[in-house]
Amino acid sequence: MSIPASVNTNMSVLIVDDEPGMRSFLIKAMSKKFAVVESASTIAEAEALRVQGHFDVMIVDIRLPDRSGIEWHEALDDTERQSDIIFMTGYADMDVAIKALRAGATDFIMKPFHLEQMMTAVERCIEKRLLKRENFMLKRELSHGQSSTIIGSSNAITEVKQVIERVAPANAVVLIEGESGTGKELVARQLHQLSGRTGPFVPVNCGAIAPELLASELFGHVAGSFTGAKTSREGLFNFASGGTIFLDEIGEMPMNMQTALLRVLEQRAIRPVGSEKEVSIDVRVVAATNRLLVDEVEQGNFRRDLYYRLNVLNILIPPLRARPEDVVELTYHFTLQISQELGIKPVLWSHEDLEVLKQHEWPGNIRELKNMIERCILLGKPPAEYWKKTTTTNLSDNYGYPMSWTLKEVEKQHVTQVVTAHDGNKSAAARDLGVSRKTLDRKYKEWFGQDVDDNSEVAE
Repeated sequence: MSIPASVNTNMSVLIVDDEPGMRSFLIKAMSKKFAVVESASTIAEAEALRVQGHFDVMIVDIRLPDRSGIEWHEALDDTERQSDIIFMTGYADMDVAIKALRAGATDFIMKPFHLEQMMTAVERCIEKRLLKRENFMLKRELSHGQSSTIIGSSNAITEVKQVIERVAPANAVVLIEGESGTGKELVARQLHQLSGRTGPFVPVNCGAIAPELLASELFGHVAGSFTGAKTSREGLFNFASGGTIFLDEIGEMPMNMQTALLRVLEQRAIRPVGSEKEVSIDVRVVAATNRLLVDEVEQGNFRRDLYYRLNVLNILIPPLRARPEDVVELTYHFTLQISQELGIKPVLWSHEDLEVLKQHEWPGNIRELKNMIERCILLGKPPAEYWKKTTTTNLSDNYGYPMSWTLKEVEKQHVTQVVTAHDGNKSAAARDLGVSRKTLDRKYKEWFGQDVDDNSEVAE
């Protein structure tokens, strides 16, 4: 059995043995598979290394000069930094083996041993850790249900694809800017897929997580660090090890978390909530926002130093109204996708339907187009029935928005219609619109001059 190459940059090994020959033998073998391999000759030396960083696997001799490996309680009982421990000994004592396994060892190997035997034991530890992370990420991927294909052949979107190909191989931070619904997560996924990084893609909506829980979600926590933290838990930065973490709605991040994130970007290490120890990470950060962060900085809502740290590489996604030639291609894509999900034959749209779709301003961008196609398919009504042209070339006031309206007027009308459709439930409306509840509250305050609670009416 051979350890996958993807393990190289994601996992670390500590070898603890007082025999120089054994340490040299294992270091040489492990260094071919892992980027981080450390060694120590005593428990004291090993503990000093362990508290400085995290080791996924520790190979420990039982008989050591200062104390027995089985008595290394700091490592065996550490629920914050759990490591898989493989004990080894040159003394054939079954009672010792049983005691080691009861103490929390993952495996027990007798000396002398073949290298393949040790590598197999290490592989079992690694596979168990990777499986845990993969299962976690698979559940997140299924819940997101995201495609990874960027649809469109317009000059605007072609330029975006070219920028992605240029910056993907770099490990530098990328900031993606664009209106809600333009496909910022798809761009982030493309960056990850073309980066060559072997770890997972981990999307996080910073605006959808309660501020008081965001640190725990991102960095993890130790048992007892806050009410309800009965056990230690790894954060999303841990699960993104070797891969990419996508911080969507970065503009919604509270100021205290902005400070913590800046430190992570500068130190390349995270500190779990309730812990005094930092854990090194190998994660590429991609952030996205539908706000103008420059304006947020000037207004004091976003840290200037964090903005410059995030804006190393910038990708601006054009709104759908700036590339109407992509509407038809996107319509065909969503029609096929939704029809397959519903188990029905794909609908054939008329030329009139496609022309109506191309002329719409799409304030909700691609997300709004997809929702529109889905409604048309489910209700059996083609787009032309929703937006009928008048002799003045304006769209019907009953079904759409006059062409003379400004974008802000269209946005206000569309958002308030969605809120009304949800009987005033702004939380549900925010989910449909693809924005955070905080963003919706800010819009209402801007438009109506006061905060509006769920299920309340607004006089226009």
